[in-house]
Amino acid sequence: MQRISPFLWFDDQAEEAVNFYVSVFKNSKVKGMTHYTGEEPSGQKGSVMTVSFELDGQEFVALNGGPRFKFTEAVSFVVNCETQEEIDYYWEKLTSGGGEEVQCGWLTDKYGLSLAGGADEVGRVGQGCGRDATADACVDADEEDRYRNARARV
Repeated sequence: MQRISPFLWFDDQAEEAVNFYVSVFKNSKVKGMTHYTGEEPSGQKGSVMTVSFELDGQEFVALNGGPRFKFTEAVSFVVNCETQEEIDYYWEKLTSGGGEEVQCGWLTDKYGLSLAGGADEVGRVGQGCGRDATADACVDADEEDRYRNARARV
């Protein structure tokens, strides 16, 4: 048993999100599902409450908890890749359907979850970009930050 497992809070799309992630990552599967019984303070009786799943050996739990909490960039996942092809594969899949590039090798998927991809991406965060397609975004973000800071001083 894995000692620490990420627990992901979704409004009401936990099952949809899990099916998406399982389709993107190899060696992945849905392990179990629970449903609201009507005794809980939220959730509609019979609807999916939690989905336990595994992505390439890493265990997760997804919860349909309602709109109270949202994902932020304060917590994100790194997808370690060995080749540029692998980076491009995950980038394309995870930005599809409404996901978006953020900057410097980071993205937000269509559910709002923040991810980074690359072999040594983590070591380079804040030191430049690991993905060629986002290099201009890093420069633009730096310029925007300088502009905002200058405006704040006025």
